Amino acid sequence: MPKKTIQRFIPKTEDLKASKHLKFFGEWLHNPNLWHLNRRSAAGAFAIGLFVAFIPLPSQMIIAAALAILFKVNLPLSVALVWVSNPFTIPAIFYFCYLVGASILGKAITQVHIEFSWEGIEHLIATVGPSFLLGSLVCGIFFSICGYFSINALWRYSVRRRYRKRR
Repeated sequence: MPKKTIQRFIPKTEDLKASKHLKFFGEWLHNPNLWHLNRRSAAGAFAIGLFVAFIPLPSQMIIAAALAILFKVNLPLSVALVWVSNPFTIPAIFYFCYLVGASILGKAITQVHIEFSWEGIEHLIATVGPSFLLGSLVCGIFFSICGYFSINALWRYSVRRRYRKRR
């Protein structure tokens, strides 16, 4: 069941190979392991996709694709999972990351007035930046580990259930 469900939601191989943003990976995109969906590749792709989703950088899809190529896990799934952090969820995710980082560092949670100027951005980075970045790293690691083991367990459960039905 997880394989068929996952395959419905991940982008098609041809679409990703033709993507202008992924063209610079060249021949590395032709590795068949990047497109094969099995327990190991799905769990690894979940870990990479969820980790990169918490990185507060643009071009998350390119970072996820590079890591998927490096670790030889399912490329479409890792790229698709980056969209967990989309324009609708980013404010909540980033605020949660800030709360986690502030609690780890033992800092009080401050109300910040966002001012769209260079001085405002410098002030924001100086006050909120360390807590936010640490929280993003911790949340990325935590949710990637949770995603890896959850998909691994779900896949094993599904295989066992299908085997029992067959018997």
